[in-house]
Amino acid sequence: MTNENTPTITTERLILRKFTADDAEALFEILSDEDANTFLPWFPLKNLDEARAFLQQGFSDYYDDRSAYRYAVCLKTDNRPIGYVWLADNESCDLGYGLKSAHWHKGIATEASCAVVERIKNAGYGYITATHDVNNPRSGEVMKKLGMDYKYSYVEQWQPKNIPVTFRLYQRNFDGDAKRTYSAYWDKSEKHFIEEITQF
Repeated sequence: MTNENTPTITTERLILRKFTADDAEALFEILSDEDANTFLPWFPLKNLDEARAFLQQGFSDYYDDRSAYRYAVCLKTDNRPIGYVWLADNESCDLGYGLKSAHWHKGIATEASCAVVERIKNAGYGYITATHDVNNPRSGEVMKKLGMDYKYSYVEQWQPKNIPVTFRLYQRNFDGDAKRTYSAYWDKSEKHFIEEITQF
């Protein structure tokens, strides 16, 4: 995989770039958004200090890595973060994204994620995965638009909220191995199954 170190990406409406220390307030607005937090694993942030810690641990600490795909999603109009897209640095290659609820239903998550996925593909990754809560089917529609295929569903006791959540796992294989399925979540969960997924 190539050493790209999170270069800036531009799309029709967006700038995707590294978070900086100056973005703590914007990140706080994203991660304290009650509606957006419904389907995030952590609790809403309470103050700027928590946002600064999250920014450091979730983004800044990764930017010296060989392949860190952790982007602030910003509108071109003001270059202020309204969301994020990131890739997990483990074998799941899990793609995650979040967006302030004021910007939902405008195709922004899809536009940002498509650009990042293309960069990941060109860097030589074999596959990516993504999961969504069954109660958040719109997130699954983003995954479909990214060319990802549904593989299976599983139940996890989500932490730190400590609630049971049924997730759907989607996967896109870049290397032509259509049979590959990342099975770790299936293997770990006592409750796993395959649903018949219809178009949203």
